[in-house]
Amino acid sequence: MKKPIRLALVLLPLLASSLFAADAPTPAVTSWHAQTLLSAIGNVLIFAGIGIVAAIIGFKLFDLCTPGNWQKEIVENKNVAAAIVAGAVILGICLIIAASILG
Repeated sequence: MKKPIRLALVLLPLLASSLFAADAPTPAVTSWHAQTLLSAIGNVLIFAGIGIVAAIIGFKLFDLCTPGNWQKEIVENKNVAAAIVAGAVILGICLIIAASILG
């Protein structure tokens, strides 16, 4: 057989199944939203854990990208201005994380 005929014989079942796929009943789409109180509490704990870890990683990345050591400046030197800036950075990161979790 020639190559175009072989290719057509291979692709024909694939095309036929895709043509008739529209006629098949579609399954019910389930939502990721919680259906019970227990699953809602589980979702809150999962998203809170992910958010807290992401906020810590974001602050550590901010600390690495800026000169000096913010954590040392805040904890050891008790620098209030550095603590205010670090708090603003963490709040900004948390807003971004919350927006991404909400979609």
